[in-house]
Amino acid sequence: MSQVPVWRDGLAWSVLSVDYQRILTVLADRARLGQGPLTCREMAASFGMDVVPARVEALRSKAKRLVARGWLAEPAPGRFTPARGVSGPGGGS
Repeated sequence: MSQVPVWRDGLAWSVLSVDYQRILTVLADRARLGQGPLTCREMAASFGMDVVPARVEALRSKAKRLVARGWLAEPAPGRFTPARGVSGPGGGS
């Protein structure tokens, strides 16, 4: 089980496992392009994963953990985006 620290200003993405970094990267790229939140099904497809319930639920579990720790926001049920203040991989805002 990967530990996900509570986000704070200046905390680098490198403290997260590669799976969590990948989620943050795709959501940060979409936010930067003004494309809005993603569902876990959309994330699975963007990662080239089979869009099957087990994969989608694994992503949802990780995304919910990132929400609980302040890295992501869930502006609508099941739709995820970077939390306010969370920026690029180097940390900071």
